Amino acid sequence: MVGIISDTHGLLREEVINYLKKCDYIVHGGDISSQDVLKELKNIAPVYVVRGNNDKGQWAEELPKELYFNIGNIKFYVVHNKKDISSDLKSVDVIIFGHSHKYFCEKIEEILWLNPGSCGKRRFNLPINFIIMTIENNSYNIEKIDIMFN
Repeated sequence: MVGIISDTHGLLREEVINYLKKCDYIVHGGDISSQDVLKELKNIAPVYVVRGNNDKGQWAEELPKELYFNIGNIKFYVVHNKKDISSDLKSVDVIIFGHSHKYFCEKIEEILWLNPGSCGKRRFNLPINFIIMTIENNSYNIEKIDIMFN
């Protein structure tokens, strides 16, 4: 399983951690805003992460602005802001981005475009959500997770 999160902005919620502990990998779409959050994620599972516009400091400078990687035979591309997606994008199966704090999941020309939303600090009454992806036999399944408030 792959936990796909973004825009934590220095807050790693207990409800999110409980899901991530079941994952083999974590993908973070940027705006971590805290080296401590990154360390905590790395203690849970291997992390693929990009730098967001709010990631500042030496620790953040070491993060890539975009990232290509494979999990199994699924090819991923991650960037924080959708506007920064490379025009000469290499052949990928899944594009992950963040920044807007708004969930997005759509297959466009055989590529799955994902924005997991934000699972950190709440902004503009937007929901708190993220994605759990299951990869099996060269295919994947997406589950949107919503964190509810009373």
